[in-house]
Parts: sequence; structure tokens; C-alpha cells
Amino acid sequence: MPQSRLNQLIIGIKGAGDMASAVAWRLYMANIRKIFMIEIPFPLAVRRGVCFCEAVHEGQKAIEGVQALKADGDEDIQRIWDNGKIAVIIDPEWKTIEKLRPDVLVDAILAKKNLGTKKSEAGLVIGLGPGFCAEDDVHLVIETKRGHYLGRIITSGKPIPDTGIPGNIEGYTIERLLRAPAEGVLEARLNIGDIVKSGEVIGNVGRVELKAGIDGVIRGLIRPGTKVTKNMKVGDIDPRGDKNYCDTISDKAMAIAGSVIEAVMRTYNV
Repeated sequence: MPQSRLNQLIIGIKGAGDMASAVAWRLYMANIRKIFMIEIPFPLAVRRGVCFCEAVHEGQKAIEGVQALKADGDEDIQRIWDNGKIAVIIDPEWKTIEKLRPDVLVDAILAKKNLGTKKSEAGLVIGLGPGFCAEDDVHLVIETKRGHYLGRIITSGKPIPDTGIPGNIEGYTIERLLRAPAEGVLEARLNIGDIVKSGEVIGNVGRVELKAGIDGVIRGLIRPGTKVTKNMKVGDIDPRGDKNYCDTISDKAMAIAGSVIEAVMRTYNV
């Protein structure tokens, strides 16, 4: 496809959490704008300030100047594209992929396993992180683990296995995560962007309090009213304490999204 037609590519993205949203944002900023994102009825995103999945609840969501709109069915997607926006559609069975036949499909669910993505779903199928094998179930895999190999495009084989330990920020890894202390519905006393101290109560699940493990700013918090299971990740605290990080795409997400653009260019800029 000639470079002048790159902007005609149809891009499908499974998921609309922070990594998926960064991918959509960078593609959009690169003038590849026929983008649709597939979500479940009740998204479980934590970093909601930078997640287009919030459009599922609010009807729209803007991230750093780029806006996504909720599509009322696949027939509504073209209207959203005509208005210069990204489309977010509720489609847990991924039927939109069969109807729109995207040129590129990115599995950005980050489930740590493949939930059913196949190479046959698009001309270029990209998997983000563990759970995918390049040349087997997808064409390319992008490394998502922080460190030397972050953002590498894997053309054969698998990325680094999931360790269960989040990336190090200011010396903190597991300590900065917020996990549900019990099963039930999350109720929040504080919000994303609030400064907290270690031991401070952020909310509760049923009668069990959810407390901060370190000092910092609440960078992510699952949507209040969400039903959660015990030990499920429901938020994170950034020890750097900069509120601006809550509404801007992270360095990790930017790196991964940039690799998606490279992968698309490798395939279609000929």
C-alpha cells in the first residue's frame, strides 16, 4: 500500500485500557484514523484518566486532545470516523472484526494469555505482551516488560514470561498496587489524582477497607461500583506524586504504541 494510502487503513484494537488507548492515540496522531476499539460492557481499566474505555460509560472520552466516542452498533462507526473521532464499541464476542475486516488487528487486552486472537483475523495481527507467539497465533508480538527489551518487535517466538511483578517506579513494585481486600463492590472515598499517605483509607469493598501501601498520588482506580474479586488489581499509587501523570500517557505505553506504528509501517509502507 503506497504511503499516501496509509491513512485509509482500518485498525481494530481489542481492549480500550491504557495500553490499547496509547496505541490508538499514537496511530491517530500519525494520521491513521480509521480506528475502532472493542470493549466489554463493564471495562475493568484502572488508569481511567488515559483509557478510551471510559466512553462506554460516559459516551465519550478525550485523552491529550484526541477524542473517542461510543458507537451504537457497527453501523455507527463510519459516522464517528467521518467526524474525526475514534470509535469504541461494546462487542465481547468480537463480531465487529468479521464485519469491518480490518487491515490491522492489535490484541491489547493484556490478559497474559491469548483469549482467541488468530492470524486469520486481519492482514497484520499484533499481540501485546505474554500469551502470544509470533508466527503461530499472531504475526508479531511486542514486548511489554519494562527494561532493556521494552517495545521490541518479536517476529518469531514469545516475549518475556509474565512475572506477576509490576515495573519499578522509585524503588517500588508490588507495594504501589492496590488490590481488593475482599470480594464485593468497590466504593471509593478518594479519586484519581488525590494525594495519599501510607495507611490512608482509599475506599472499601463491603466492610473491608482499601488502604494505601505507600505515599504518592492515586494514578489509577477502577471505576467505583465495580464488582471485584479478592486480590484483584483495583488501582495503583505513583510514588513520584505528580498529578499530571494521571491524565497523560505513560512512557511505557508510548514506547509500546510506537512499536505498533513501526510494525504497521514495516508491513504496509511499501
